[in-house]
Amino acid sequence: MNLPPDKVKILSQYDNEKKWDLICDQSGFNLVMKHPNCVNEITLSLNNRNPRTRALVLELLAAVCLVRGGHDIILSAFDNFEEVCAEKSRFEKLMEFFCSDESNIDFMVACMQFINIVVHSVENMNFRVHLQYEFTRHGLDEYLERLKFTESDRLLVQIQAYLDNVFDVGALLEDAETKNALLEHMEELQGHNAQLSSRLQESERESEDRASELEKKLIQMTKEVELLKESLRESSSQVTLLQQRERESEERERQSEIERARERDRSGRALSELEAKVQTLAEQGLVRTERSPSGHLEVQVVPVVQCEIQKGSKKKRTIQTKYRMPLLNWQALKSSQVAGTVFSELDDEHVLEELDMAAFEEQFKTKAQSTPVDPGTFKMKLAHKTPSKVSILEPNRAKNLAITLRKEGMAASDICCAIETYNQKALSLDFLELLERFIPTEYDMKLIHSYECDGRPLDELSEEDRFMVRFSKIQRLSQRISALTFMGNFPESVQLIQPQLNAVIAASMSIKSSSKLKKILEIILAFGNYMNSSKRGAAYGFRLQSLDLLLETKSTDRTQTLLHFIVSIIQEKYPELQGFYTELHFLDKASMVSLDIILQDVRALERGMEATGTEFSLEQENPVLQTFLSRNAELLDSLVADGRTAQDVYDSAVEYFGENSKTTPPSMFFPVFVRFIKAYKQAEQENKLKGKHVLNCDAPSTPPKPEVVENKVSLVPKLPQMDLIAELKRRQVSPLVREGKDGAIEDIITALKSVPFTARSAKRSSRLFCDSVFSDEVTS
Repeated sequence: MNLPPDKVKILSQYDNEKKWDLICDQSGFNLVMKHPNCVNEITLSLNNRNPRTRALVLELLAAVCLVRGGHDIILSAFDNFEEVCAEKSRFEKLMEFFCSDESNIDFMVACMQFINIVVHSVENMNFRVHLQYEFTRHGLDEYLERLKFTESDRLLVQIQAYLDNVFDVGALLEDAETKNALLEHMEELQGHNAQLSSRLQESERESEDRASELEKKLIQMTKEVELLKESLRESSSQVTLLQQRERESEERERQSEIERARERDRSGRALSELEAKVQTLAEQGLVRTERSPSGHLEVQVVPVVQCEIQKGSKKKRTIQTKYRMPLLNWQALKSSQVAGTVFSELDDEHVLEELDMAAFEEQFKTKAQSTPVDPGTFKMKLAHKTPSKVSILEPNRAKNLAITLRKEGMAASDICCAIETYNQKALSLDFLELLERFIPTEYDMKLIHSYECDGRPLDELSEEDRFMVRFSKIQRLSQRISALTFMGNFPESVQLIQPQLNAVIAASMSIKSSSKLKKILEIILAFGNYMNSSKRGAAYGFRLQSLDLLLETKSTDRTQTLLHFIVSIIQEKYPELQGFYTELHFLDKASMVSLDIILQDVRALERGMEATGTEFSLEQENPVLQTFLSRNAELLDSLVADGRTAQDVYDSAVEYFGENSKTTPPSMFFPVFVRFIKAYKQAEQENKLKGKHVLNCDAPSTPPKPEVVENKVSLVPKLPQMDLIAELKRRQVSPLVREGKDGAIEDIITALKSVPFTARSAKRSSRLFCDSVFSDEVTS
């Protein structure tokens, strides 16, 4: 589309008012941007001698640069200017006007602003350096050094903006070298950090072991003190009991003396009465009394003949059946056991005489009722039967054994010798575990014995069968393999069990002894009773699972939970409770422990050690068993003691918090505190962020106005312009190819007068584009 001749004529006549109206009009601006010669004519207006006209042209060209695609149009216009005005290089006339016209500040400000924008508003960094170098060749840097003592504040601001945007390649190279050095240093620091992390983990493990050991010693000392107290109480009670028994014995002696005296009196009276009764019986002729040579009275009873009639019990007869009958599995009573019972009144033989038992025998006889086999026939069948070949192993089992032996790659004699001598180095644990499956069964032993009794050679057997024959000759084979497997797995089992026991002990002791945690639970109980007591009554405690509900109870405005409020109360009223979780140790590790399984493993180790000790008692000359038992017996005793300690300490901690240790394993108990600590820390962070947000909202939103210091270019404040540019970048959604409304170019020029153009420092490849939204804010 071509411009109308009247508008081209207006532009060539440099009529400022009409030109301004034409450009600020939306349709006129579109026509100007699309016409190939319109911007060239505007650029040639710089040859006008009127400084005011030059300033307006540069302001207009600077604004056009900030429109997408406008920068290329401006550079093309200055290329045309170079050709028309016969310049040696681009921007030569512009720099000549800038350096020669120091009397007009408006022109110098507009010229400095245009140079800043045309150089530093490009996206390509290399091109930006190229444009910067073009002005450097024309002496811009030396001239700016002279202008830094100017008295014009507006000019100082534009100069400072340009200097801030200068792209120093040498400095960037130094920065790159510094960055490389910093990266190398950072790698060294990362390596050092990794070493420190490993040391920290090692220190943590050592501290865990030390804490566990100290806590075990504390528990042991506490138990000893309790035992001493108990023994003291028992001694005191024994002394009291002995004193009481002594008094009671003295009292009994006195009572016995009195009783003996009374007994002598009673015996004298009884003797007199007895003599009177004997005399009476003698008179009746029932007894005879005679005096012995020693003078004692002898009494003889006169015998009386009595006949006793005893009724004998009837003996039951044995019944012979026609067929073999099944047995009735009842519990029978003997004849001596039925006396006085209902069975003594029963007559079962009479019942059998009344019934026909033949039908009963037919229906209930056993199936094995066939006639005996003729011995001659049996011998003939045996003669015709062909003998079957004996196979020691089943095919599948033999195949699996062959695969197992090939994996180990050892001869059968070497394997058996290693088992007999308990040679752990020769046999791997995996192979021993596989070999346990092929321990000969009782059936296998019978087959092997039968094969050997037949006198058949072993060469006829396969390699697996020969191995099984040699394998079965080892004495206590199952016990030996179990002992070898146990000794091989023992160190790994201890290393796996010991840290878990230490974690449970340390976590249980730290939770139970934490005074800060106790106070926090007290605060939670107070809040809960305050909320519930009017409806449900006051509570004396709560289940630990209730801690998870603190995040579900929210405020009226739904902006915070009960836990957030409790955290804020603790920060305000109980600051000493902050960081209570530093008193709780190894909760994460303890929460992953299954204490029942660990204790079962400890008991399994005890059984394995007992079995190994039994083997050593049978082979006391074996050095392998002797060395293993001497090195690991005390270690196992310590592990067993730690297991009991862990169980006692954990039960005590669980019961201390009102839970049942039988139904609450560590995997349920400790994670409650882990989740609570995590939620507490998160609530702390959220409360801090919320407080910072409130402070930012209460702070003044408009920064103070900059104060320009005279003759000090380096001290010109940059904060207001940076805030405005940042706001401009934030508002920018999509850069405009053309302005969105009438007067947008004028708004851009007005904004540039308020704030000088500043390129982004974080990303050199980005450049500024103005939109209508920002223009609205500036003009308002």
